[in-house]
Amino acid sequence: MRINEERDEYLEKEFDFSKAVRNPYAKKLHKKITINIDVDALDYFKDQSSESGIPYQKLMNLYLVDCAKSKKKLEMTWK
Repeated sequence: MRINEERDEYLEKEFDFSKAVRNPYAKKLHKKITINIDVDALDYFKDQSSESGIPYQKLMNLYLVDCAKSKKKLEMTWK
């Protein structure tokens, strides 16, 4: 129980939590951050959003998750 969380006696009396299971997805919750994005990149994802109907922030997250899962490495060459 968290420090500021009050116990709800009604819930404890009314429901049996003895066999409750922790949420297996709790570790995969989203974290809010502040990030600077190039206007061109943002416009790209917003265009993709209007075509797919998926919010642009969700599309950006899906792309980044895919990069992380596939361990994609950035390849850059300077001219």
